[in-house]
Amino acid sequence: MRRPVALIALTALAVTGCGDSGSPTAGPSTVPSSSIPVTDDPPTTPTDTPTNTPSETPSKPPTSKPPTSAAGCVDQKLRTLTLREKAAQLIMTGINSTGMTSAQRAVVQQEKSGSVFLIGNGGSLSHTRTAMAAVNTAATVKGVRPLIAADQEGGQIQRLKGSGFDRIPAATVQGTWSSSKLTAQAQQWGSQLKEAGVNVDLAPVADVVPSSLKSQNAPIGQLDREYGDTPEEAGQGVRAFVQGMRNAGIATSVKHFPGLGRVRGNTDFSSGVVDNVTERGDADLQPFADGIKAGTSMVMISTVTYTKIDPKNRAVFSPTVIQGMVRGDLGWRGVVITDDVGAAAEVAAVPAGERATRFVAAGGDIVINAKAGLTADMVGALVAKAQQDKFFAAQLTSSVRRVLTLKEDYGLVSCG
Repeated sequence: MRRPVALIALTALAVTGCGDSGSPTAGPSTVPSSSIPVTDDPPTTPTDTPTNTPSETPSKPPTSKPPTSAAGCVDQKLRTLTLREKAAQLIMTGINSTGMTSAQRAVVQQEKSGSVFLIGNGGSLSHTRTAMAAVNTAATVKGVRPLIAADQEGGQIQRLKGSGFDRIPAATVQGTWSSSKLTAQAQQWGSQLKEAGVNVDLAPVADVVPSSLKSQNAPIGQLDREYGDTPEEAGQGVRAFVQGMRNAGIATSVKHFPGLGRVRGNTDFSSGVVDNVTERGDADLQPFADGIKAGTSMVMISTVTYTKIDPKNRAVFSPTVIQGMVRGDLGWRGVVITDDVGAAAEVAAVPAGERATRFVAAGGDIVINAKAGLTADMVGALVAKAQQDKFFAAQLTSSVRRVLTLKEDYGLVSCG
């Protein structure tokens, strides 16, 4: 019998400030723990108000900022960005970890991709810093700089491991450490990322892999990416990692909601991957709630179909998953991001532009796209749908607002 997952009811942070560097300031309020409420249908009306990270005040904010209105800063950018520039803020374009190729540079510079993420294995810290400076130059638009993300989990999933970067052990090893040790280590790893010009770690993994399925679970268990085989063990690792990265000024993304721990196929290479076990209110969702409480910056959605939640849609295209569970049950008001929908086999049959529009329509914000050549198609599709559909246009604006608010929190928005 599944146990209901506990969740602390969280209030949104009241963010103040605007400028080149920033951090949220919060007056957190919590109420006694209770089971995650299972609501009816997901909300159907997009909000166009600031939607900041609902978390307790972290031990150390990302940066500091002058006492100006963050909402005013974001509003200013929303007024100055064109529709295409707004749409581009919702696409995270894949580039080589060693630096942009000429083709990737052309895409990032022409489309002004709101974010990039590193694929392949990178070089030294100093080389990465130079390469990421070029990314900033190419992608910055009207004082809005890009999110630059890496998969820096540890073990077999570590993009940057040249000179200057620690070799990070797998999550299965990290999970045996005390919370204080893992937080301190994550802060050190985060400091190296920040020095290299990277501001997002697409981690930690919040998926729970039952011990009986570890050897059969291709995306997580076989790669030692889980912190533990119970929600409590996984949640402890997630909290410590998020806190350490946040202390270093690095944004994080808990992944892959609502969990890859019970599947067998890896969605990067296999299609038709299905979870027939996980349900709404499942106990194994607890580590995601723990990551939110610890101050994560984003929640990443998997491309798997969960038959007991929404049998008709993959999670990344499911309003029930994104609006109903993430924004409703978990109370998350921050950025929601996809797992890769550019090169992943799981969504290859869906036209590139439709991958972006369906995700935003379902309540999501940032689309990870490993194939830089698909960026223009995705941006164009978002623009076309917003021009034809006022309701979708409002959803797109809400998504851009969440992205800009996150960027402002991490000092990536300049307002005058």
